[in-house]
Amino acid sequence: MSRNKLNISVIFGLIIIGVILFVLNLFVGSVIIPFRDLFDVIFGEKSNSTVSTIVYDYRLPQAITALLAGAALSVSGLLMQTLFRNPLADPSMLGVSSGSSLGVAITILLTGILGDSALSSFGLWSNIGVSLAAFVGAILVLMLILAFSSRVKNMTTLIIIGLMISYLSGSITDILKFFSMKEDIHAFVIWGMGTFSAVGASKITLFSICIILGLIVSLFLSKNLNILLLGDLYAENLGLNIKRNNIIIILVSGYLTAIVTAYCGPIAFLGLAIPHLTRFIFRSSDHRILIPATMLIGMIVSMFCNLIARMPGFEGNLPINAVTAFIGAPIVIWVIFKKNK
Repeated sequence: MSRNKLNISVIFGLIIIGVILFVLNLFVGSVIIPFRDLFDVIFGEKSNSTVSTIVYDYRLPQAITALLAGAALSVSGLLMQTLFRNPLADPSMLGVSSGSSLGVAITILLTGILGDSALSSFGLWSNIGVSLAAFVGAILVLMLILAFSSRVKNMTTLIIIGLMISYLSGSITDILKFFSMKEDIHAFVIWGMGTFSAVGASKITLFSICIILGLIVSLFLSKNLNILLLGDLYAENLGLNIKRNNIIIILVSGYLTAIVTAYCGPIAFLGLAIPHLTRFIFRSSDHRILIPATMLIGMIVSMFCNLIARMPGFEGNLPINAVTAFIGAPIVIWVIFKKNK
């Protein structure tokens, strides 16, 4: 069987797995919905208000959020790994996630310090204000990174600058924690654990549009990413504007990371693990294959993690970061050993 036919077969199989996991995300949770009731609610054959509320107000938005967030973070990680030619690169490398955390810390912790009352006690920490603060913090850091990228001569220096920004943001956040009330600190820690349930039915449309736009733009970067693999000198000889191309890649990756972090909190490991798994499965470095395949595998792993976090027996949802790291770390180790063999 030729490689192209094999890739098509693999993609078809992954799509089937993705559909099954999506249905399971609607079916399984703290309360298991009988399959017949789920079928009736989805296809409108019967009206069951309780099941309908559970499915349309909670589980469907959460499943869509997991699907899109997994695709976005996975593609963002692939872009970073290709741009920096670093297998350990991930969406948080340039400090975008740290910028989001700092924005939320200022919103939750600093407001509590200045107001001498716990902001979380009013329920404000979970509303759109926190999402907006996280997005603004991420975008400000992203703009700062873009400004530095136009002045530094190599990507290694940019990585170091991104790490320093992360440390600086973390330092300011720790100082705010020290002076904050325990209720605010608890609210901030819960946000930092990540969740796919925070988007909800009211925000899912805007979230979906923002993520899909970023994913569509990333598909158009496949040709330039393939050229980058040949080296900067060869890419310039082919007419590629290296500096402008790097800025676009950073902008797209940072944008996707900022949106996901703003709505879901910092989600770890997907951006690092999924590109490695995709390259191993498809045995290709062609980004015309890798980008859509990374989206698909990111969706599958993310929905699987969300399913594990919501398994019956857990009160509420497990922190999604605990599940992604538990699944993602063995994936990376397994791929490394397979490659070595």
